Amino acid sequence: MSFKMPHTLTLLFFLMVAALAATWIIPQGSFQTELNEAGREVVMPGTYETSERVFLSPMNLFTGIPRAFAAAQDIIFFLFIIGGVLAIIRKTGTIDALLGRLLENLGDKPQLMIFTVIFVFAVASSAMGASGEYIPFILILVALCRAMNLDAMTAVGIVVAGYGIGYGTAAFNQYTVVVAQGVADLPTYSGWQLRAGILLPFVAIGAHHVWSYARKVQLDPSASLMQGIKVPEGGAPPKSYPDLTVSHILILISFFAALGTAVWGIATRGWYLTELGAAFVILGIVTALIGRIGPSVTAKEFVGGAMNLTETALLVGVARGIALMMEDGQILHTIVHYLSIPLSVVGPEIAGVGMMIMQTLLNLFVPSGSGQAFVTMPLMAPLSDLLGISRQVAVLAFLFGDGFANMLVPTNAVLMGILGMAGVPYDRWFRFCFPLLLKLLGAGAVVIILAIVFGYS
Repeated sequence: MSFKMPHTLTLLFFLMVAALAATWIIPQGSFQTELNEAGREVVMPGTYETSERVFLSPMNLFTGIPRAFAAAQDIIFFLFIIGGVLAIIRKTGTIDALLGRLLENLGDKPQLMIFTVIFVFAVASSAMGASGEYIPFILILVALCRAMNLDAMTAVGIVVAGYGIGYGTAAFNQYTVVVAQGVADLPTYSGWQLRAGILLPFVAIGAHHVWSYARKVQLDPSASLMQGIKVPEGGAPPKSYPDLTVSHILILISFFAALGTAVWGIATRGWYLTELGAAFVILGIVTALIGRIGPSVTAKEFVGGAMNLTETALLVGVARGIALMMEDGQILHTIVHYLSIPLSVVGPEIAGVGMMIMQTLLNLFVPSGSGQAFVTMPLMAPLSDLLGISRQVAVLAFLFGDGFANMLVPTNAVLMGILGMAGVPYDRWFRFCFPLLLKLLGAGAVVIILAIVFGYS
């Protein structure tokens, strides 16, 4: 009897069980912490001590699930809002009309479409730390790709490759670059020239990977990794496309105005998913007014769109529970401590690549970029001094490990939200993305070695 991969929700629950079991085996301990100039808690190198074991019972597993939903409530409710608002927009025919125009211009140029969208998303993530902002685009891209004889995997590959590569080569990302350089006591945004310079080559790697797969699917639909998977509602292309009217154009302008306002607020006012969700609620009301949809129909469409993302919300909540188990069991600092020990006994080039690999592994446990920076950079910065590696290289290793792993780790709530909206099972996504992750890490290793050799600082 052949093995059948369990449902993604089941897989995440098994990982949560494994995290609980790890707290019974791995020594528990922690570093001492102190407040930095920004008022954030960072660990103090050389202060790791084991602690008295805190036993987590199986009951902690089950109480951890509702706690995880509470911890991930911002992105869960954002997903519900996005699903509802997109359903309202779709009811007006705007999305279908937009798809028709895009197909007229890009229908015979899928390679150009893939490269352009990945590049735009990568630039936005590199410059502004955009991530959850891409969720509203996923169903539109799924429908566009299917209309071009591609599949939902291609659409997700476009979004996630852009997001992951942008974070990995971030020049000005306030969530990773600013935090990591602050902890490492480096000037903010210093060394941006190298990171900006490598963005295009890394985008080329991502675009080539996605296009190679997409071309196989175009030539042979049976090669699709999405065989036998139901297309999510809203992700199937229409049989015919309406004309793009003035109302549709006004709704599209409203969409980008809402998104632009939210991005501006995120970059300059400290907004995030709460304010982004509010912007889309307003967009839903404005769309209903422009499209002349009655209040009752608007409410019905919103509820239906939100209902379609219930499974996605469940995936996001349980994914958060994996890290929650390890936090409760006090093993995160232990894992960081033991992973850092081998780096102190190898040469600088190998140690630099080792830092990147360490950060990649830790992303499974600490998927938050800023959170990972606060946990690891206080250790990596002084360790890089001892190894004769510049702190700028240590930051680069952190960015590669955090950014590229974001594309694969199931504890990343944004990734699980994107997969859920597109109806892509995690096991099939792993088969698509793992080779891309290896390519990007390989290229990252080359960059780190050259950075050390040429004294990047």
